[in-house]
Amino acid sequence: PSAQVMPSVEALLAQRDIAGVIIAVPNDLHMPLAVQSVQAGKHVLLEKPMALSAAQCDEIIRASDKAKKQVQMGFVCRQLPAVATAKKLAHAGTFGSIYHIKASTYRRRGVPGLGGWFTNKARSGGGPLIDLGVHIIDASLWLAGFPKVLRVSGAIYANFGCQMHNYAHVSMWAGPPRFDGVCDVEDHATALLRCEGGLTIEVNTTWAMNVPDGILPDGVILMGQKAGCHIGLQAKSLTLATESHGMPADLEPHFAAEEPLQQAWNAQATAFASLLQNGTHPIATAHEGRQVQSVIDAIYESAKVGHEVEVRT
Repeated sequence: PSAQVMPSVEALLAQRDIAGVIIAVPNDLHMPLAVQSVQAGKHVLLEKPMALSAAQCDEIIRASDKAKKQVQMGFVCRQLPAVATAKKLAHAGTFGSIYHIKASTYRRRGVPGLGGWFTNKARSGGGPLIDLGVHIIDASLWLAGFPKVLRVSGAIYANFGCQMHNYAHVSMWAGPPRFDGVCDVEDHATALLRCEGGLTIEVNTTWAMNVPDGILPDGVILMGQKAGCHIGLQAKSLTLATESHGMPADLEPHFAAEEPLQQAWNAQATAFASLLQNGTHPIATAHEGRQVQSVIDAIYESAKVGHEVEVRT
């Protein structure tokens, strides 16, 4: 109720008592608004994806470096209690060497805002890969210590949303459908990432598929030499598969997870507030956002050319 509505972005950025801004707009506006904000002397919390391409990410980084302002990426999945707990365990060496990761987000019928900006490639940059896949790619790399991704092999499919008038669904995020719009993005993406040091990461993400709900779990599976686990993104518990006294054993670490998603949003906001007030380092940096985007770019390129490609750094 006390929020002040500004007539323009310029008017907002002209406010001297505002130290930072949160950018949560259609993807094609991320780069220009982030650049404009840091040039106006504001720190930025930038919703995922960082931009439409790694080249646009570079523009944001150059502008923020020149202005000496910080960009914190909105990779909120890192702050989910189960994911954050797994990160602590990975950092402590609990898993040993992690050699493979399976990361998935599945929707049976989840095309968002059909016909709006979500399904317009010029505005969104793509479908579930850049919308949902960005989260699990970031989470996987973060859990593994952000190894350099060398090569990727990817494929994308468009079988449901493109048939706009025949798209069968029960509900729709950012709906209802706009049949005067377009749907020129994928609704399914899959990829294999090959990282420096031998780690491989398998990515699967869909907006729509003909698979019963609950058959394929969302989340990240870590496979390590000492232990492994499945991390449900909004899970309230975590089971480690390991060994004890020469026998297979399951361990369950205890952590607070009453409202996982709300806790994650709160942690992200608290970290940004600390950045503004205390000058702390971003919990998810622009350079990490750029690395994730370069992987997404490479997956789309691989899908286009039909073979494995190198990730451009």
